[in-house]
Amino acid sequence: MCPRCRAGLLTRRPDFVNRAAALVLAAGFFFILANVFPLMTLTADYRESSMLLVGSVTGLAQEGFTVLGAMVGTFMLVAPSLVIGAMLYILIPLRHGRRLRWAVQICHAMQEARRWNMVEVYVLGVLVSLLKLEKLAALSLGVAFWAFVGLILCLASALSIIDQTELWRKLEEARP
Repeated sequence: MCPRCRAGLLTRRPDFVNRAAALVLAAGFFFILANVFPLMTLTADYRESSMLLVGSVTGLAQEGFTVLGAMVGTFMLVAPSLVIGAMLYILIPLRHGRRLRWAVQICHAMQEARRWNMVEVYVLGVLVSLLKLEKLAALSLGVAFWAFVGLILCLASALSIIDQTELWRKLEEARP
């Protein structure tokens, strides 16, 4: 509390570990759905073509954009899976007052990897592309697109719920 104006300077988020763990589990579920089901389906002249998320990476590589395909794969597949995995590795045992062996190091790495999680940018790029493709063919958004939206909402909510100061305190106090 500020001695001058009596305003709260630091607010604690009660039960943030359980809420963040639930949101990260949901984000993991959405991430699996986004990688299993089609992202979109194009229909033109009685031909139908569906694209999976991995198809965007392999499609770029087949068209000669190997570096761009590798970057999309890194930012769309590797980075989100690392962030989700790291958060689950830290939060699930912390719910029971435990800390796994590499939890502190993984927490540091997770904070660095959060900067490389570009899921929102990818979805924005897909939306712009969809507006241009809609003139050429009938387009329908697949389950993976909506799963990606759910992933973004859950992951952003989980990251905003976590109280960093309290997380580090809980990690220090947790028994190995």
